[in-house]
Amino acid sequence: MGDVTAAAAPSTDKSNNLFMQIVVHPDGTITRPFVPDAPPSATGPVLSRDVPLDASLATSLRLYLPNPASPPPPPTSKLPVILYFHGGGFVLFSTGSVFYHASCEAMAAAVPAIVVSLDYRLAPEHRLPAAYDDAASAVLWLRDAAAGDPWIAAHGDLSRCFVMGSSSGGNMALNAGVRACRGLDLGPAAVRGLVLHQPYLGGVARTPSEEKSGDDAVLPLEANDKLWSLALPAGADQDHEFSNPAKSMAAAAAALTGLPRCLVTGSDGDPLIDRQRELVAWLRGHGVEVVAKTDFAGSHAAELFVKETADELFAAVCAFVSGAGDVVHS
Repeated sequence: MGDVTAAAAPSTDKSNNLFMQIVVHPDGTITRPFVPDAPPSATGPVLSRDVPLDASLATSLRLYLPNPASPPPPPTSKLPVILYFHGGGFVLFSTGSVFYHASCEAMAAAVPAIVVSLDYRLAPEHRLPAAYDDAASAVLWLRDAAAGDPWIAAHGDLSRCFVMGSSSGGNMALNAGVRACRGLDLGPAAVRGLVLHQPYLGGVARTPSEEKSGDDAVLPLEANDKLWSLALPAGADQDHEFSNPAKSMAAAAAALTGLPRCLVTGSDGDPLIDRQRELVAWLRGHGVEVVAKTDFAGSHAAELFVKETADELFAAVCAFVSGAGDVVHS
């Protein structure tokens, strides 16, 4: 099974930051930094395999299953299903990126759960809302095809589905909740909650945590602005509803009515922490049940490389999935 500390940790030097290594060419195309991919695992404590989602769009899903043949003994009840969207500012990474692959393996074992990770289209080749459309298609896969998947049929409980994302994936999970989980009959599947881990949000006016992030090792302000310029619709600024829903969604009350309960997690060293806490207040202000754990220590995406941070996140996810994670933190 992948170890979240096994993949090379990001540099602590802004100049070597992966996002800073994105080269934007005059014609608008980009060159991405190299990030190794991990293949699915046919053996070990957590098994994984890829299945197509939409062949015409080259989207797919990577499923992770705690190996029933590996210790500890398999649970007597079937496992919840977590539909997961990886981060990368909508521009980088895939389900196979070594650190996201290892993280999904670790989460599947820790919760435990069947994790279904979406390989979605990236910007700028496919600007938003392309990733949102792929996320909505993945939610519909839970309704239309998941019951026929052998792993889910044998080991998954589709009545306990959760939609989760990290960073840009957390933004996608919120959008998927608004678009596809709110009031839509997904039978035989049922989405019981959203997990928004360090959701990637923006805005024209800087927050205090953004203002001091110029030299942040993981998400420096320059990289943050670059990612939004590549991901948002051409000509849009960061107050667009895709990046700043609290400011831009005029019909927020109607859009959020019936949204599943949400777990919002964040870290005090994340440049986005102010916006994540604002998101909690915004959701609660519109009647959404929110479990907020925005006081983790560490940086943006630390769970990918620091075992203690990963353990803290997976414990919060486990409690939320089991229905025991209702203690509210600031």
